[in-house]
Amino acid sequence: MQGANRSALPEFTLVGFSTFPWQLLPAFFLLFLLMYLVTLLGNLLIMVTIWSERSLHTPMYLFLCALSTSEVLYTFTIIPRMLADLLFSRHSITFLACASQMFFSFTFGFTHSFLLTVMGYDRYVAICHPLHYHVLMSPRGCACLVAWSWVGGSVMGLVVTTSVFHLTFCKSHEVHHFFCHVPPLLKLACGDDFPVVSLGVGLVCITALLGCFILILLSYAFIVTTLVRIPSAEGRQKAFSTCASHLTVVVVHYGFASVIYLKPKGPQSLEGDTLMGTTYTVLTPFLSPIIFSLRNQELKITMKKTFLSKPHPSSS
Repeated sequence: MQGANRSALPEFTLVGFSTFPWQLLPAFFLLFLLMYLVTLLGNLLIMVTIWSERSLHTPMYLFLCALSTSEVLYTFTIIPRMLADLLFSRHSITFLACASQMFFSFTFGFTHSFLLTVMGYDRYVAICHPLHYHVLMSPRGCACLVAWSWVGGSVMGLVVTTSVFHLTFCKSHEVHHFFCHVPPLLKLACGDDFPVVSLGVGLVCITALLGCFILILLSYAFIVTTLVRIPSAEGRQKAFSTCASHLTVVVVHYGFASVIYLKPKGPQSLEGDTLMGTTYTVLTPFLSPIIFSLRNQELKITMKKTFLSKPHPSSS
């Protein structure tokens, strides 16, 4: 019966920005397109710089390269479709395409969170256990941490997507969002197993994100404790400067996520929910490469040397 009900609903309609006055849509398109291009360019510059400069082939920058990769893939899953819907009147998406978008957005999104946690652990080992750093963060160990981050993200994406699309969607075909996200899709579901699936998906997602956040907080608690013991202010500043960009991105990432997921239950306008959704799908990925490029001095200097230095003509 569930299969029959799903086959009767071959596609959804993404409401997204269609509730806004049509005069605003071109402005939204240009703004989000510009931010998306900056996001792609910034992450690609970081990736190329790290891979082309041997001095940056360290665990911290290899983790950053993996983080930029996950961010590029995450935005590619959501933003191009959103931009197309801003230009065209047809906002339908097939059942399979919706499930695929949910799977990949959750996979890359949770991989991003897991990699931020791994980067926090890397800074903890570098500052609190510097003598054991090369043993604990060996090339094989780093590769395993990155691989497990991707595996964990894939498992989360598979579990959430399978659980949600196992439900029967019978209330409506209109998804009040600009991509196939869990909360608006759950509002369309019904059936005896709906309460269990809804609660289970929420607990799994919150547990994973909260667990990552707690591990990052613990890492920085130990880091602060170690920094306090450093006698010179210059030494403390030098040690903390290696954490500044990562810590800033963590604050932005979890700050916007908390605004989205911890907002009080109550009547919300569709326009407000839509604009709020862009903070973690467009704004956070846009800020991340800018923060890493500006606050990480070694990366900033290397990028200038790689892309802005003029080649000297060879003397005859």
